[in-house]
Amino acid sequence: MFRSSGRVAAISSFSVVFIDLIFSLSASCSIFVATWNVGGKPPGDDLDLESFLQVEGSHDIYVVGFQEIVPLNAGNVLVIEDNEPAAKWLALISQAINKPGKYSPTRQLREFMTRDESSSSDEDSATPQFACSEAKSNMNYCLVASKQMVGIFLSVWVRRELVQHVGHLRVATIGRGIMGCLGNKGCIAMSMSLHRTSFCFVCSHLASGEKEGDELKRNSDVAEILKSAQFPRICKSPCRRIPERILDHDRVIWFGDLNYRVALSYQETRSLLRNNDWNSLLERDQLKIEREAGRVFNGWKEGKITFAPTYKYSQNSDIYAGETVKSKKKRRTPAWCDRILWHGNGMEQLQYLRGESKFSDHRPVCAVFAAQAEMNNRYRKACLGADSRIPSDELIPQRHSFY
Repeated sequence: MFRSSGRVAAISSFSVVFIDLIFSLSASCSIFVATWNVGGKPPGDDLDLESFLQVEGSHDIYVVGFQEIVPLNAGNVLVIEDNEPAAKWLALISQAINKPGKYSPTRQLREFMTRDESSSSDEDSATPQFACSEAKSNMNYCLVASKQMVGIFLSVWVRRELVQHVGHLRVATIGRGIMGCLGNKGCIAMSMSLHRTSFCFVCSHLASGEKEGDELKRNSDVAEILKSAQFPRICKSPCRRIPERILDHDRVIWFGDLNYRVALSYQETRSLLRNNDWNSLLERDQLKIEREAGRVFNGWKEGKITFAPTYKYSQNSDIYAGETVKSKKKRRTPAWCDRILWHGNGMEQLQYLRGESKFSDHRPVCAVFAAQAEMNNRYRKACLGADSRIPSDELIPQRHSFY
């Protein structure tokens, strides 16, 4: 009898362990991240994003961030944001990653500008209200969230099959521009969970300037964003604490026009560029110097840079602007302003490269990550309630006053 009980106990213990293994599996997902300062220019319908967004690849999540989607003038900063360029960018991204033969950018623009009144309002549903209706069932990727703050714009797209495993969508914005608070500079941070792993995507545009000491302003922007960005509480279940700060997340990716320059004169920089001596140039990269000194992004990682400086180019050319500008005041030293960094374990960067579009004075930069996401169905049932949904009107850029 004693042996039998021991055997039953052993089998029972094994069953518990086996069941826990079933419900606590880890899956790898591919995340494509892109950042681009588009210089305040609205895109035309003929702008092709397919090669830049690597649509031939197999990515599970697309995170696309822009800076200066509108001119940073007083009207856009102080009064009302122009949301029409954001809708155009959404239509072009959707056209590229979904490859819809039946949809034109103009029609898609109309769809993004019009709120879908027919979306479900079932309060018991555990699935967030995503912009991926049954009428668009031919789409491979759903827009799960988008947000604009003056010229900064962030959108997150998820493969259709994964949408049911996405939850806890929240957004935080921090203005660091005029008077240290307006939205011409700052960040949009997007928080979400995939299965039971938390992700945070931070799209930022930091302080500009290439004078000595301007890098300290950028350091200050980063510190203030990490300190002040807070996501609303939405899950009251005791099963797990939902992150409220950027660094509380399991996986964080920070990207944008970080504006860090090269600590060399224009002449010294041009000389190294002519010799393709990027290694020597990178040794004087401000972001590298500040990180190694522990003054910014302490504990963060960045992949090896193997591409030329991304800023500043003459309009519609491969020539850096300083070569064509006679005025020293308007001349800009080439620099790697556009960057992608990450924080947390369970992520591996597979690619880090730049695009070659001549659309703006910046070259776009993108990265591909393999990220682990822990799966647990019991956690999902307990935590993904109606309060985890993001309203459908939050997905669509809206005109609104700064005030």
